Amino acid sequence: MRVHIFVPCFIDQLYPQVAFNMVKILKKLGCEIKYNANQTCCGQPAFNAGYWEESKSVCAKFIQDFAKAEYVVAPSASCIGFVRNYYPKLFQTSSNLNEVVQLGQKSFELSEFIINKLGIEDVGATFNGKATYHDSCAGLRECKLTNEPRKLLNQVKGLELVEMEDVTTCCGFGGTFAVKFDAISIAMADQKIEHAVATDAQYLISTDMSCLMHLNGRMNHTGQKMEVLHLADVLASGI
Repeated sequence: MRVHIFVPCFIDQLYPQVAFNMVKILKKLGCEIKYNANQTCCGQPAFNAGYWEESKSVCAKFIQDFAKAEYVVAPSASCIGFVRNYYPKLFQTSSNLNEVVQLGQKSFELSEFIINKLGIEDVGATFNGKATYHDSCAGLRECKLTNEPRKLLNQVKGLELVEMEDVTTCCGFGGTFAVKFDAISIAMADQKIEHAVATDAQYLISTDMSCLMHLNGRMNHTGQKMEVLHLADVLASGI
């Protein structure tokens, strides 16, 4: 299966190992990897900040970059959710609306691609430790992901997965929300961290590095010792 990978801008700049691990997993599962080096951002930051026209020009480039892709896979439910749910709204009066909708239909977050398209639950990973999982808002509400990441994690040898209380509550990041409403954002992060720490887990795992970046920053500030890991980092372990 030929897969075009999309590497979100913040992962490219701050957490490149997540992208490398995604490639490692997909290759292990027999996928042929394609990478368009011209790719940039999906346009979500500008859109969420209210700059819809500026965002649209970035989105148009994304559409062009991945127009010929059979599948687009990204280690970010946030980016995929944006492409699926908001591109059709941005381009609703454009002549290429059908192309935009089709792009959303062939774009997948990593775990849902492995489970729902490849039909694989055990990627052969080994990771020793106790972990809890954070449902990102984008994963849960925009990509409708609940079981897919958990199915993969439950098959990782050596990993004990425990659920935290109130797992579906937002972590407080929300992109520019964390900047504009910092006090609320911090309070939401503290609540999420409290629930995660209560599980006695060593690791906090999610599909979205943006959430983990926010929570990790707050934990570092408050002296919490829990380590954050992207799903791809765990699934690539030992394969």
